[in-house]
Amino acid sequence: MRENEGSLGLPPPTLHCRAWALASKWLFDGAPTISRDANFGDPFMKTFDSKSALILSGCLLVVTTIFADNPIVQTSFTADPGPFVYKDVMYAYLGHDEDNAMTWFNMRDWRLYKTTDAANWTDLGVTATLATFAWARADAWASQVIERNGKFYYYTTLRLEGEPCGIGVAVADKPEGPFKDAAGKPLASAVGYIDPTVFIDDDGQAYLYFGNPDLYMVKLNADMISISGSVVKQTKPSCYTEAPWVYKRNGTYNIVYATNCNPGYEDIRHATSPTPSGPWTYRGIVQPVLNGGKATSWTNHPGIVEFKGKSYFFYHTGDLSGSAFRRSVQVEEFKYNTDGTIPNIPVTKEGPKQIGTVNPYDTVQAETMAWSQGLKTFGSNPGGIYVDSINNGDYIKVKGVDFGNGATSFEARVASGGNGGNIELHLDALTGSVVGTCAVSKTGGWQTWSSATCNVAGAKGVHDLYLKFTGASGRLFNFHWWKFTGVSSGVTRGLRGIPLRMAMLAGDAPSLRLDFQSAFESSEIQVDLFDLSGRLEARLFDGTVSSQSLTIPLRQGVRPQGIRILKLRSSEGVLLERTVLFP
Repeated sequence: MRENEGSLGLPPPTLHCRAWALASKWLFDGAPTISRDANFGDPFMKTFDSKSALILSGCLLVVTTIFADNPIVQTSFTADPGPFVYKDVMYAYLGHDEDNAMTWFNMRDWRLYKTTDAANWTDLGVTATLATFAWARADAWASQVIERNGKFYYYTTLRLEGEPCGIGVAVADKPEGPFKDAAGKPLASAVGYIDPTVFIDDDGQAYLYFGNPDLYMVKLNADMISISGSVVKQTKPSCYTEAPWVYKRNGTYNIVYATNCNPGYEDIRHATSPTPSGPWTYRGIVQPVLNGGKATSWTNHPGIVEFKGKSYFFYHTGDLSGSAFRRSVQVEEFKYNTDGTIPNIPVTKEGPKQIGTVNPYDTVQAETMAWSQGLKTFGSNPGGIYVDSINNGDYIKVKGVDFGNGATSFEARVASGGNGGNIELHLDALTGSVVGTCAVSKTGGWQTWSSATCNVAGAKGVHDLYLKFTGASGRLFNFHWWKFTGVSSGVTRGLRGIPLRMAMLAGDAPSLRLDFQSAFESSEIQVDLFDLSGRLEARLFDGTVSSQSLTIPLRQGVRPQGIRILKLRSSEGVLLERTVLFP
């Protein structure tokens, strides 16, 4: 058992630092509800198995909860969202509630997730930890990232020795990090200095806001890692408590924030101003206290961004775990009212509509998902994140996968120090049609990676893809990435970039015609036909081609039907390899 296992190992922060009205007692009607996804060990230490039962007061709590696509992360507990859009990617910088947080918040690092379609999120791992800031003692609380002049600045909350909290800033060359402490000390520190939000005005002046129970503002210098002037206490908007999020839209300054005017639980409210320093005009409640006033989380934290022409509202709840100290970030799409105010935004289990589709013929990271059950992620960015804690019955849902004309095979990168298992490929539901089953054999180690492949039939068009894991009891395997191989038709492109059109010519003497869409150098080539197992069926052509087209007669006995692999070779190697559907 590691140090402090089963306890926080730290005294709770003082009410002066966090200033929550009812932080000293449980705010539940009875014991907390534990979902199947609850895991009370550090996922990186693997102290507790994710399927372990939790016994409280001699009672075994078994709860089955069915969600759609909200919250956006199920492999970890996340809170205090800091959404950020850069180019065509929406990022979510999130606080991380440790799995063993039972009676108070236990937060040691920050996690990063990204999406290009607002539905499937990819885990990018840990972006920073308490150790990133040598001057901090505890509490990796709320944060926000902003870009300026090609650098990315990460403003966050940490606790110092004693009661004060400090606002730190880290910097990186790309959104994924790695982030390093930029100042070596807090930008500002005092009791109640938490929950920073930052924005850059049209004139280039950057502003930093923060505070609980008061609202503070300070200007940032152009270097973004030092302050200009003194911290100024603002006249706060109606019922302000904490978690400000400030931005400018259509010339108006907006602040959304958390308030406990409904005693014991926080709702989200909205105010506007003609200047960055107020006065703030109250515009109403954006999200009331959740679950009819008896929310599973007595905190909340808003974040609002624009992405691909749509508006998104981020927040957190405790619904996934049933605990106020193991929260989960959710997101909703919304439209502003005609006067620029924000409408009431209800909590949904569906989340936003997907923008576009997923291409299954590209390599897709296993940690990209719209929903999952029973799983954890492990590793570090870049490139080292993978899915683990895979047991029988666990699954991943990937929303809106476009198989186009059809898929013929599936490949998964896996590692197993046990006996392996299977990956069942279901369409549209966990009990939907099975288009393939991929056997995963033991590879000799949990970090000994190999590819598992299988044939696929019936995957065509756009579907939700469920990857269901089956096998014996215990841990099955680790899962790094997956991809499908598709049926080729029409114009394709070879390994040397040669555009090629293929057509079957029917009649008494059927033939295969290859039309090269650009001039092709005179060369000796071979055209071979393989079945899906890789067995050579026939050499269709072996000779010289010097024009833009080649017609290959299909002699008796070599008239393929169904799916085959066509390879075009020369002395330079394989010029083209494609899976082809023959009528």
